[in-house]
Amino acid sequence: MTTTAFSSLPLTAEFIANLKSLDYQTMTPIQAQSIPDVLAGKDIKAQAKTGSGKTAAFGIGLLHNLDSQTYQTQALVLCPTRELADQVSKELRRLARPIQNTKILTLCGGTAIGPQLASLDHQPHIVVGTPGRILKLLQKNALKLNSLKTLVLDEADRMLDMGFHDDIMRIIDMMPTERQTLLFSATYPAAIKKISNTIQKNPIDICVESLHDDAKIKQVFYEINRDDRSKTLLALLRHYQPESTVIFCNRKQQCKELASELRAEGFHALALHGDLEQKDRDQVLLQFANKSSSILIATDVAARGLDIKDLSAVINYELSPDPEVHIHRIGRTGRAENEGLALSLFMASEAPKLNAIEDYQKAPIHTEKPSSLKPQENINLKPKMVTLCVYAGKKNKVRAGDLLGALTKNTELTGKQIGKIDTFDTISYVAVEQAVAKLALKILSEGKIKGRKFKARKL
Repeated sequence: MTTTAFSSLPLTAEFIANLKSLDYQTMTPIQAQSIPDVLAGKDIKAQAKTGSGKTAAFGIGLLHNLDSQTYQTQALVLCPTRELADQVSKELRRLARPIQNTKILTLCGGTAIGPQLASLDHQPHIVVGTPGRILKLLQKNALKLNSLKTLVLDEADRMLDMGFHDDIMRIIDMMPTERQTLLFSATYPAAIKKISNTIQKNPIDICVESLHDDAKIKQVFYEINRDDRSKTLLALLRHYQPESTVIFCNRKQQCKELASELRAEGFHALALHGDLEQKDRDQVLLQFANKSSSILIATDVAARGLDIKDLSAVINYELSPDPEVHIHRIGRTGRAENEGLALSLFMASEAPKLNAIEDYQKAPIHTEKPSSLKPQENINLKPKMVTLCVYAGKKNKVRAGDLLGALTKNTELTGKQIGKIDTFDTISYVAVEQAVAKLALKILSEGKIKGRKFKARKL
């Protein structure tokens, strides 16, 4: 393609106008390389990470080729987690605005199956979901894929990491062999090549060279002794004082222990790992995204699919043994027009890992001594915001605007003091500035929202 403007694509005028209204002006590299082939009905195998614009890369073609007059499931998007599935569904609904009566359904585990069965009485055009729940609904004969045109495996490498290989293959056995299969993966391990060979037909290989802009990310490595790891981490946090930090560990037990250690030092740190219930995982991600928690500690598997805007820093508490994973980790900071910070701890015995990173990024690494770290004056360990829970949501006809109105109408609070508001079926979460948290909780607990009283508490 000679141009990367969305208007150059063979789409309807309504579709182009909607893209323009969503501020889709110029295609990202993954979009420019994949959308024409998706529109042409070809299979593709693409290397793409969260934040690269891959949802639109497959979503635009998938929606353009949809027959909205036929109420049968024509596209299935499989995702590793509920968070990613929700994110994908939300973006597909925005892209689908010019296509009347498009039914997009999100079907994931961790939620009651009853309402999902009821929602399948009328088959959706597009289903987005996690493999375990999709397979269960297929086995109950509630979901039917006999008219499927397109299958998308989003973050395929992570789905395989999580043990979904067999579920995916069983799902594929229940759909037509004549279909388009789009595979998106951040990394290309042997297992991805194997599954591609099994389920795809002459796929177009797409690899966007740059995982991130090196110029936007300041990357520094600190050599430590084995017993100085947590002490150096504290020195990093007190020296750089990043507003939002993801700390990577290689084991989930380490995540839990480190979160406790940092909390004991006065930091607001939360751990994200595989032992968390879905509800707790949702709350951890929500607090970090709305700036109520400044530190998220995670393993690579737990953090995949995490798309946090304005992430100040990434810290590798331990180096990954895989240089590709290292680059994927640090690429989470320095997004869009922002500058990023990537800090890594290593021991002298890990020289081969450093050499592998240098070879992979085709650039030398920069090392500094921990003794160069000096704590800043007036350290503020508290995050900027606090999250309040209100036991009212979509089923109570309560929207974000209603909560904002209740907080600011006839009160001392202003809209600037209110942060992100997330509403779910029966509960809503409101981020407010630390200084006004008590007043905001009092207003929500004692006042009325849409003429009714609801319980509220601090998370």
